[in-house]
Amino acid sequence: MPAPAEETSMVLAFTVNDVAQQIDAPQDTSLLDVLRNHLGLMGTRYGCGLEQCGCCMVLVDGEPAYACTREVGTVAGRAVTTIEGLGTPTNPHPLQRAFLDEQAGQCGYCLSGIVVSAKALLDRNPNPSRADIVAALDKHLCRCGAHLRILRAVERAAADMRAGRPA
Repeated sequence: MPAPAEETSMVLAFTVNDVAQQIDAPQDTSLLDVLRNHLGLMGTRYGCGLEQCGCCMVLVDGEPAYACTREVGTVAGRAVTTIEGLGTPTNPHPLQRAFLDEQAGQCGYCLSGIVVSAKALLDRNPNPSRADIVAALDKHLCRCGAHLRILRAVERAAADMRAGRPA
């Protein structure tokens, strides 16, 4: 039986939250592992590891992507946005502010993925219907029962963004 092939690291260049990064890792390392363990970005969560819960959702070139199963080699030369890239404690993104105002989280474990997916929705559709929001967030699992508050928060953020209200 042949010996298993050694994993070879390579330097991968991509942008995370508008900051150029170079990571030395095997191409098949999960993006989630790189974000959390190489870059220290702990907002993106590990949930199921099977693309079933949405806790690990990030944006890749503005589109929602599961970081738990996505190989880091697939983001070379691309832009990745995590929850940390949306706002700051002193200047939150309107979605972050709306989630706080609507008390749209209980434990909060799933919220980073939900907020990131909601941002992708509002970037492409600034006036979504409730059905649009439900469809955009359908891939997310929240066990706390905060679904109605989450929907209200996205609706509120959309209205605030359309009106040009600051966070």
